[in-house]
Amino acid sequence: MNVMSTRVISRIRPLVLARDVSVSCCRRKDDFQDLIHPEGREPGIPRYAERDGENTNLKRARLTYQSRKRGMLENGLLLSTFAHKYLNAFDDTQLRLYDRLINLPSNDWDIFYWATGVKPTPPEFDNQVMDLLKKHVQNEDRQTRIMQPDL
Repeated sequence: MNVMSTRVISRIRPLVLARDVSVSCCRRKDDFQDLIHPEGREPGIPRYAERDGENTNLKRARLTYQSRKRGMLENGLLLSTFAHKYLNAFDDTQLRLYDRLINLPSNDWDIFYWATGVKPTPPEFDNQVMDLLKKHVQNEDRQTRIMQPDL
């Protein structure tokens, strides 16, 4: 019996020690103070700055990528199919208007609501590119848009 209790104690003791170590490694309250913004507010999204002197081909490639990677599936599908259909035919003015449309608003839901007609489009974004996007959203050809187009 004495041998049996020694074996049990030798197996339990390492578990108790391991538990003591893990409890002693708990985080303190002040460990994450550097992650909190000083006034208790979240940091803002940096303002979009237009890229002057950008090559047209580079701008098209960037806009294609930004149209696909929206962080919101609905806009990713709408804008990627729109960019696939129209972006290569856009001139410099239309590229600039599209760039401003997808990068200036801080809320992607606004773009979605404007394009679908749920909310009125603000005057600074009510232009020929937005008209094309609204027509694209209406999908008069009844195209299936459940996947983004291939690159």
